[in-house]
Amino acid sequence: MATPAAAAARQAASLSRISSRRTLFQADNQIHWRGLAGAADHHGSPKVNFWQDPLNPSKWKEEHFVIVSLSGWGLLFFSGYKFFTKGKGKKEEKLVESPQ
Repeated sequence: MATPAAAAARQAASLSRISSRRTLFQADNQIHWRGLAGAADHHGSPKVNFWQDPLNPSKWKEEHFVIVSLSGWGLLFFSGYKFFTKGKGKKEEKLVESPQ
């Protein structure tokens, strides 16, 4: 049979394992995991919609800056194409009325 000293040692060891598990579990619960919430932190001036401050592109939201930039470049290329190909490509034939 087990001696009282051995039984006390086993009980103390099992209690220490349970308490260490409990402290690890409590430590895991106390750690705050932010996940993907880092994008909400602002490190500068707050971003605004481009129509709220149209003359200051550095304050625009990133997606608004991309949309306005691509629209501007598209307009520039299309207007340049229309300007330089204005008289080319279409040949208009004049109908001559025949005398009857």
